[in-house]
Amino acid sequence: MDYKAHLRYLRIAPRKVRLVADSIRGKSVREAERLLKFMVQKSAVPVLKLVRSAVANTKNNFNVGPEKLFVKSITVDKGPVLKRIMPRARGSASPIHKHTSHISITLEEK
Repeated sequence: MDYKAHLRYLRIAPRKVRLVADSIRGKSVREAERLLKFMVQKSAVPVLKLVRSAVANTKNNFNVGPEKLFVKSITVDKGPVLKRIMPRARGSASPIHKHTSHISITLEEK
């Protein structure tokens, strides 16, 4: 059975989050947590919280322990872009795009 959790509107660009997500895909939950704890990237902290949230969902709703679970799939999709402007020389402006991410994780039993 598949167990899912979602994180929406994360204020980190999807390109940066995918680097972290690719490193835990297919790993056991324990191994994924161990890897995420020691990663330097800023996006490792929200992904770690998402993995722990998915494990808590399975524990509370289905009585499945974390030792039996592994990361079946983790997808990082593009969210809405916040558009801002930066004042420039001689009264002009240049655009700034602040990207957001939607992350979905699916856990499965071994």
